[in-house]
Amino acid sequence: MRTFLFLFLCVLGFSVSAQDDFSAVFAKINTDVQENSKAYATLKDATTTIGHRLTGSPNGARAEEYAYKLLKSYGLDVRYQPFKVESWSRLTNETKIGDTNDQLLKVATVTLAHSPVKANVFGELADMGNGMEADYVQDPDKVKGKIALVYLGVLPGSPEGMGSLHRSEKTAIATKYGAIGIIIINVVKGGVLLTGTASVTGKLIPIPAVCIGLEDGMAVKEKLKIKKQFASLNMTNFSGMIKARNVIATVKGISLPEDKIIVGGHLDSWDLATGAIDNGIGSFSIIDMAKTFSKLHLTTKRTVEFVLFMGEEEGLLGSKAYVDVAKATGKLGLVKFMLNYDMTNNPTGFSTTRVEMKDFFTAWGSQIVKLDSGFKNIFSAGAGLHSDHQPFMLQGIPTGGGAGGQLPNNSGPYYHSNGDVFKLVDEQGMKNTVRYSAMLTYALANTATLPVAQQGEDAIKLFLQENKLEEPLRIAGEWRW
Repeated sequence: MRTFLFLFLCVLGFSVSAQDDFSAVFAKINTDVQENSKAYATLKDATTTIGHRLTGSPNGARAEEYAYKLLKSYGLDVRYQPFKVESWSRLTNETKIGDTNDQLLKVATVTLAHSPVKANVFGELADMGNGMEADYVQDPDKVKGKIALVYLGVLPGSPEGMGSLHRSEKTAIATKYGAIGIIIINVVKGGVLLTGTASVTGKLIPIPAVCIGLEDGMAVKEKLKIKKQFASLNMTNFSGMIKARNVIATVKGISLPEDKIIVGGHLDSWDLATGAIDNGIGSFSIIDMAKTFSKLHLTTKRTVEFVLFMGEEEGLLGSKAYVDVAKATGKLGLVKFMLNYDMTNNPTGFSTTRVEMKDFFTAWGSQIVKLDSGFKNIFSAGAGLHSDHQPFMLQGIPTGGGAGGQLPNNSGPYYHSNGDVFKLVDEQGMKNTVRYSAMLTYALANTATLPVAQQGEDAIKLFLQENKLEEPLRIAGEWRW
């Protein structure tokens, strides 16, 4: 009986897979996007007419309205999902460093998000290396009452294979050991200053946090080897409750309308530049995917929601709001898969948190290869944090997106900086994101049976541990086991 059941399931699995010949629709998507994509043009227009898209700012509200009207113009069913959020923005910042209080010199820095509304601290600097827990436990009192100097990534000469943590997690560790402030050294040459949140919770942190350029920061490290260095961190910031809106365009499913495939990415950006790369190339590609579905009148078994999240940069606030609403209404289990596009460019394969998707993803990918050999059908399975897939993943929802792509025009170093501008964007890279991702979305929405489902609590815990995510989630206060 067991042998018969095994053979039956194998035949069933083959028949399901055999039904997934989407090559004809993939060809239509391919032609339409190559000839009619507007992703590049609309992103250019938005960066020109709106500028940055900081959540809670007038620019953020204009970006929400821009996306809503654009999706409406494509004939889609569009709605806002409003939520209240504690917004943060920078006002003033001055950092000085020197040998004594009388010899402090002003140094270029940028405030890291969720620093206090007002701070004016002076203290001795303590070089805490990579800012990992191991850098503190050797001498737990080294940084107490001082300002921590921490490297953003992994310092040259560190043990091979050493991992790193997010800037917010390094800030949390410094706070835990009694630091009164933190200066984080950027890893990019040329004095590039990086912003981003220093909070693991999306709430205000108790100490001021700033980013200093690589050259200035490493020079301070060298001086610390010779004599004590001191710093003053003087800043003011805004923090208060505001309203923001996710923008959701829906393509209703035919036979399984209650089941959802979510295609999401964050529309918001930091305020130092226009956020063309982070995350204009992702969010405006999503808008163009939705346009393609509408223009080609594509029908799907499952409902597809194209979601532009706000508040990602300030702590995944929009995606957390989406998940909270779905949980409160008992509809989270209807989300069968979440695809996330955050700085995705020119993917050559697909990624996912669930290795069970390999046969499906590569089978669909082989159909894409026949249309374009530039698609290498790469498959990767794993998990990370700090983007809008995270709230879904922590609830056991399968997530995924593009794989194998590279950011255009050496734009990586300008992430979260004043250098993130439209001239870095590559038009064909965006077209590739749109067409391959629209094909993946169509396949997920139409395959007869998905081989994955929402995980239970024990499975989620094991999965996160296997992907070495327990430590950062504990630091963030999001480890619930």
